Amino acid sequence: MSTPLSILDLATIGEGETATESFAASVTLAQQAEKWGYRRIWYAEHHNMPTIASSATSVLIAHVAAHTTSIRLGAGGVMLPNHSPLTIAEQFGTLETLHPHRIDLGLGRAPGSDQNTMRALRRDPASAESFPQDVQELQGYLTGNTLIPGVNATPGYGTNVPLYILGSSLFGAKLAAALGLPYSFASHFAPQALQDAVRIYRRDFKPSDQLEKPHVIAGVNVMVADTADEAQQHFDDAVRRRVVQMLGRGRTFTPEETDMLLESPAGQNLMQMVKFSAVGTPQTVRDYLDWFTGHADADELIVATQASTLEARLHSFELLSEVSGLVR
Repeated sequence: MSTPLSILDLATIGEGETATESFAASVTLAQQAEKWGYRRIWYAEHHNMPTIASSATSVLIAHVAAHTTSIRLGAGGVMLPNHSPLTIAEQFGTLETLHPHRIDLGLGRAPGSDQNTMRALRRDPASAESFPQDVQELQGYLTGNTLIPGVNATPGYGTNVPLYILGSSLFGAKLAAALGLPYSFASHFAPQALQDAVRIYRRDFKPSDQLEKPHVIAGVNVMVADTADEAQQHFDDAVRRRVVQMLGRGRTFTPEETDMLLESPAGQNLMQMVKFSAVGTPQTVRDYLDWFTGHADADELIVATQASTLEARLHSFELLSEVSGLVR
């Protein structure tokens, strides 16, 4: 398998664990992924989610970068309408200055939260409408070609932190193509528009100073284990946890009640979110990823593993690196 592999670290806070333990796990994963040959690790901005510790994305990146030496680290992504472009330029300009040639900045326009949390973030409900203009303003700060006369990002000015447009619909594909930026599609949880979005992006792509030709990163769920049964058990447990988290509204469910949630229309809809999932032994997963790369017309895959223990996640990523020929 020649397709570069990257990791989406969900910075999971497991049952009975703390955010401190989650951060330690992220450091361990990054240190091992660096040895195993993964290209990059990204962290996503989420808010008011008790099982995800990556809300202060740039701070987490800084912490992990200080404990690693070469692997690229970045946001996958920062939800730009939650912030001013200048603030994000300063944050990621600082990261790039401290850790040269290792920082990525993926940008999305979703809130990364619910409506009440949006209000707590002081986010204007209409802020997503200016996303294209905000991306260009941010890019101006990072390249040293500010669009706001007399305003520069320090640090940030001239750091040229590479931007990536994240998306799960045709909007992001069209924007990434128009701006000549790489495009990352969230097919690990929003599979429906994958092929149409990639087709439009490649068709309409305009070269830019950052990128000469299209570059597509596609997300895919991965769970690798020594046996197919073990991998399937880890995956099924992860799906069950997701359904309870998203539909349970904080309640505790018996196994029977969880089964009922899974079988409900809402539960089946959530099951469709993980349509693109490679689960099984190393060779089975490699075969699936080879197929998925062609299906997605991807230049790079970013994989997410949601096993409940750090040991299972590490083992999954290690087995994948071995079967994919990544190990250095």
